[in-house]
Amino acid sequence: MEITNKMKLTFLSRSENEAFARSTISCFALQLNPTLSQISDIKTAVSEAVTNSIVHGYPDKKGEITLEAIISGDTLHINIFDEGVGIENIPKALEPFFTTKSEDERSGMGFTIMESFMDEVFVESKVGEGTKVYMKKIINSI
Repeated sequence: MEITNKMKLTFLSRSENEAFARSTISCFALQLNPTLSQISDIKTAVSEAVTNSIVHGYPDKKGEITLEAIISGDTLHINIFDEGVGIENIPKALEPFFTTKSEDERSGMGFTIMESFMDEVFVESKVGEGTKVYMKKIINSI
C-alpha cells in the first residue's frame, strides 16, 4: 500500500469527542473529493466505532481512543483503537442486535451499521487489552 497521506489523533473517551472524531475524519477525507453521501457514510461509521469505545471499551473510567486515517490511492483506511476492556466474543458482538447493555439503552447495531456504510470492516480485540476496528472506504470521485 502506497500511502498518499495519513493522520493520527488521540483523545479521551468523552462523549463530546465523538463529534470531534466525526468532524476530523470528514475534513481529512475531503482530499479524496468524496460525495456528500460518502462523507455521511464515513462520519456515521466513525461515530459508531468511537461510541463503542466510549460506552463499551471504557464503561467505568476514561481512557484514550486513537483515530488513525490513511489515504492510499482512492481508498480511505480508518483505524480506531482503544485500550479498554476488550470484546470476549467478536463473532457474537458482530451479530445484529447483540449488546452487552440493556435493550432500552443500546440497539446492538453498531458493527452492523459500520459494515453497511464501509467497504470493509475488521475487528480485533483482546479481553483486558482493548479493541481495534479497521475500516476501508473506496472513494469513487465523480
